[in-house]
Amino acid sequence: MPSAVDVAVVGAGPNGLAAAVTMARAGLSVRLYERNATIGGGARTAESTLPGFWHDVCSAVHPMALASGFFRQFQLSQRIGLVVPEVSYGHPLDGGRAGIAYRDLERTAQGLGVDGDAWRRLMGPLARAADQVAQFAGSPLLRIPAHPVTAARFGLRSLEQGSPLWNLRFRGDEAPAMLTGVAAHSIRPMPSLSTAGAALSLGAYAHGRGWPVPVGGSQSIVDALAADLVAHGGEIVTDAPIEHLDEVRAARAVMLDVAPKNLARIAHDRLPAGYLAALRRFRYGNAASKVDFALSGPVPWQNEELRRAGTVHVGGTRVAIAASEATVASGRHSDDPYVLVAQPSTFDDTRAPQGSHVLWAYTHVPRDSDVDQTEAITRQIERFAPGFRDLVLASSSRTARDLENYDPNYIGGDIASGTASLWQLAARPVLSLNPWATPAAGVYLCSSSTPPGPGVHGLAGWYAARRALSAEFGIAVPPSLAV
Repeated sequence: MPSAVDVAVVGAGPNGLAAAVTMARAGLSVRLYERNATIGGGARTAESTLPGFWHDVCSAVHPMALASGFFRQFQLSQRIGLVVPEVSYGHPLDGGRAGIAYRDLERTAQGLGVDGDAWRRLMGPLARAADQVAQFAGSPLLRIPAHPVTAARFGLRSLEQGSPLWNLRFRGDEAPAMLTGVAAHSIRPMPSLSTAGAALSLGAYAHGRGWPVPVGGSQSIVDALAADLVAHGGEIVTDAPIEHLDEVRAARAVMLDVAPKNLARIAHDRLPAGYLAALRRFRYGNAASKVDFALSGPVPWQNEELRRAGTVHVGGTRVAIAASEATVASGRHSDDPYVLVAQPSTFDDTRAPQGSHVLWAYTHVPRDSDVDQTEAITRQIERFAPGFRDLVLASSSRTARDLENYDPNYIGGDIASGTASLWQLAARPVLSLNPWATPAAGVYLCSSSTPPGPGVHGLAGWYAARRALSAEFGIAVPPSLAV
């Protein structure tokens, strides 16, 4: 039996690592368990197609790398290389047109022609207060906002863009398509308050701080967290699935970076019936299906400005994307899918052999889908980048079911670890002022199934760890995370 430690952390994704780092920085002994041979969860990088082509297994571009309160405290930007593209994201339309979201808000507005002023009025106040938006969006919904004016502006805009009134301020196609492409990150029908919130918060970061691409891939974020944990006495154990709390019973506190379904399985005999029933009521959303491409050259986007974008949202007009997401919500695969594309090797030449490129792409599918989306994604990219198909050297596909097999927290391929409806952003996984604590003594949930929800930001793990430090160890002042 392994020696006793103060804290056992189960799951070495970004949130589990954030919890472990915080606990170790507080002077506690920490052991981190990971079921896979490598750590990282949703932030791994691997040679998925051909030797020398390094692909991000799940996340690729990280809007929260500069905006997350945890990563700012951890000083992530001083630990790894982060390239911030001048074009945060682009959105192609038929005929070679495109909406281009530059980091420069004014330049973006100028490119939107008739809708430039509308974009400036909508996004300007949020972009100028991007750090306040990040603090608001990265906090539990039940918490009183630290910046009420910014929260009010955000809320009013969410009411507009989350309702049938979402087109009132626009006259062209590009601006509403750009917002819809960002809103679709949440894998939910549109318009809704939660999808509008995603569009506005991510859009604010796009102009306020940019959407960084980590040099060396998402694994560099994980490696920085792991190095800090080990430097402060922490231990990482891989190939170590934890099937029951008895396996970590010697720890004074247990942090679980798992989905509620897996919490119920691991701790079923330690949790009261009412809480278990609440975990069973927690709803999982629809899924992603992902394809990685090894390319002989850059994507030949018809609109050349898209070649400078870190992220491209493919799917056409606002109407078309909303229809595609509605189709997925009804349990069917879309014939005209929304495709989220990342182009990391455009900005990081360590990711592919000289002259070659990696391309990251996923589309949305019904939960538990086992349908390979390689052809659907290829066809949709080819629509806006003629000749793309001819550049493909190799590809690697993961269906929704494959994603769950890779990471059991992605229930049915739900990469958000629970549908991001307005209710489930508040009740995540239960409605509580302290949703990270479970009824089991000393056991905390620290996954994306707790506030503030999905994304590589480390906040759920950080919040859970701070609660556990206070309640279990009497440490009221969180430790410094600085370099």
